[in-house]
Amino acid sequence: MASPTTTVATREWYFNLVLDAPLTEEQSDTLAGLDRFNDGRICLAERPGYSRFICSFDAETLTGAIAEALSLFEDFPGVLVRSVELDHVALDENGMATPAVVPAPPPLEDEPAA
Repeated sequence: MASPTTTVATREWYFNLVLDAPLTEEQSDTLAGLDRFNDGRICLAERPGYSRFICSFDAETLTGAIAEALSLFEDFPGVLVRSVELDHVALDENGMATPAVVPAPPPLEDEPAA
């Protein structure tokens, strides 16, 4: 008798990990040498006084995706993730944008032909 098999559906989840402080020069150097931050799933975005990682992870659930992303920081000394944020783009990409949460952005209009 064959045992039942279940296939767990995964999907891609989008979110941001906001750091408590901008990366120092030493932390930036460490980041450059960490292969797990260079596989296309997590990308550093910085502006003066602010650092965050834009994330795109495959998982069964959003919390599973966030947990996997946070696990990447275990060996990244002195870096503290302050919050997980879902901006309007992430809410839309995750299929969570509703008028009660945040309205979906208007569709882009086609450029007129020249």
